[in-house]
Amino acid sequence: MLKLYICEDIEVQRNRMQQVIENMILMEELDMEFGCVSEDPHRILNTVKETGEVGIYFLDIALGADMTGLTLAQEIRKYDPRGFIIFVTTHSEMSYMTFIYKLEAMDFILKDDPEELERRMCECILKASQRFASVNNKVHANFSVKVNEKVFTVDYDEILFFETSPNVHKIILHCKNRQMEFLGKIKEIEKEVDGRFYRCHRSFLVNRDNIRKIDFQNRVIYMVNGDECLISSRMMKGLK
Repeated sequence: MLKLYICEDIEVQRNRMQQVIENMILMEELDMEFGCVSEDPHRILNTVKETGEVGIYFLDIALGADMTGLTLAQEIRKYDPRGFIIFVTTHSEMSYMTFIYKLEAMDFILKDDPEELERRMCECILKASQRFASVNNKVHANFSVKVNEKVFTVDYDEILFFETSPNVHKIILHCKNRQMEFLGKIKEIEKEVDGRFYRCHRSFLVNRDNIRKIDFQNRVIYMVNGDECLISSRMMKGLK
């Protein structure tokens, strides 16, 4: 999941930006949520430190504080090197500073035209979502799943196993901190995921990186959280 941040010292503009983003998340059914919306750059930074997740940052440059948007972005990069930084400002002359500060900003948007501002913000959100979900552009591979018309993106590292559901044509995705049921077939998922996943049973596709121990005698796999998966006799050799 991507976290969203807004640092803008003018309340009316801050509220408008938040509304634009909320509408975008709702319309596109994106797996995102706000981490922090504030005029205080220190509050934004403290939240980033605590969260430790990839974020999308909409930052004003002139914040009326002891920290500018540029210096805030520098600090954010220390804790979120993969984050997507977008500057939203009235100071067009400051755009070159993003290169001097080596911030790798996604965009530099001027506030002068409200319609253009909204359009560019929405473009940035979609582009960030696509990049985040792309295996080729992520440090960690991930799996995208559609649940009740909403798309979730889950790091492979968080996935324990896939299991066929008692509900016809559905799969249960077991993660470290949640479960999700979705339409799918184990054999199709097996083709999609990488080599860390092993089909240990007709009903289970397990992430070997998250196995705690294997009881070959009773044909049971114990995952790091204590969940259990079955092993078929035919698939024991390959698992060993």
